[in-house]
Amino acid sequence: MSVIEVQDNEPNTNLVKESLFKYLVVIEPLGFLYGSAGRFLSPENLVGRSGTSFPPSAASLSGLFAAKYAEEERQKEPDDKKFKQKLKARLEPLYFAGPFWAKSDSPQNFYVPTPFNCLVNEGTEDIAYQLSWCGLCQKWVNKTGESPTGKFESGSWLAIQDWEKLQSTDLNKLPKVCSSPPWKKIPHLHPQLREDERRVKLERLEDNSERGSLFLENGVQLNPDCCLVYLCSDEVKSGWYRFGGEGHMVDVQCLPLEQSTRNLLTQDVGKSFALITPAIWGSNRLSTRFPEVWNCNHYLATVLTERPKPFRYRLGGEGETKRLSRGRYAVPVGTIYVMETPLNPWQDWDEKWFPKEGPSLKRWGCGLALPLPSAIAHTISENPDTNTVCRGECHSPS
Repeated sequence: MSVIEVQDNEPNTNLVKESLFKYLVVIEPLGFLYGSAGRFLSPENLVGRSGTSFPPSAASLSGLFAAKYAEEERQKEPDDKKFKQKLKARLEPLYFAGPFWAKSDSPQNFYVPTPFNCLVNEGTEDIAYQLSWCGLCQKWVNKTGESPTGKFESGSWLAIQDWEKLQSTDLNKLPKVCSSPPWKKIPHLHPQLREDERRVKLERLEDNSERGSLFLENGVQLNPDCCLVYLCSDEVKSGWYRFGGEGHMVDVQCLPLEQSTRNLLTQDVGKSFALITPAIWGSNRLSTRFPEVWNCNHYLATVLTERPKPFRYRLGGEGETKRLSRGRYAVPVGTIYVMETPLNPWQDWDEKWFPKEGPSLKRWGCGLALPLPSAIAHTISENPDTNTVCRGECHSPS
């Protein structure tokens, strides 16, 4: 009989390599925030919930600073060609990743999505099971070699400073998770305002009568003791910004990223890792679960994932109506990849792996991954001191 033991190797910390992400962008709304538009057609459209997407993606945050920098450069450079060159020079080095959230008094210990191999019982904050990939069984199993069943929480979050605790094989030493995020949706009727003044926008009809512009807006209320958090490669200017349309304001603070988090981001992700941001792979016409180059025995062993999520963003432009990107599907956060070949840190991944429509999606933290060695189990000879047993039914063909 074989025994399955979860690898408990300490991740290989790379203290020499400099982290791509050096700053933390902390966003505190001054009131409500709103879900972004541009989602795919769905039955939710019929009940006023279309376009609900919260927290805002890293692409939205990038657009916020792109608009701000464009305004600043236009004031200094009237020539169109030079203006575009200078704006490009400011924007190209900027990388963002997120969204995450944190408690306002400890933004450095922000929360990231819990990996899918951590099963949390409904209504609790404890990890009940931790699954590992057994190459012998070709299954995801717990420590006793079984595939647990039941109802588990989805969409839980884990503090970044607890990430390395996931390598423990003792369930009692695994970290607590947060089973629900600190925001709630509050849809409400909202009038569209004029661009030049804070008055309700009216539309004049053919019969010279006026029609109002009341619509259902997807309001999101963030807990006042919490904030949204994003990673950034370069320092951005702190201050008040318009974020979310209709003149909604947020307070933006830029802080140096803690060294321990930088070290974690520069570790080799190795043979198993989890996504902490959505991943968009494939071409402009086809979304896939992984980069095309991984589609061979040399790279990918297996994937633990869920249904993909719609993903879209505005490309910007000079017109009044900004162009929308192609509709794509993103691999959800928490997805775990098990590889045949160990990989370098995410920041060293080949730019060609990432789709490109306008800028490369790597600039927006597409598929940011952290190492998760405990996601791989390996077989050893039977040890009477352990109860980690690979049962015979694991070997039966699926």
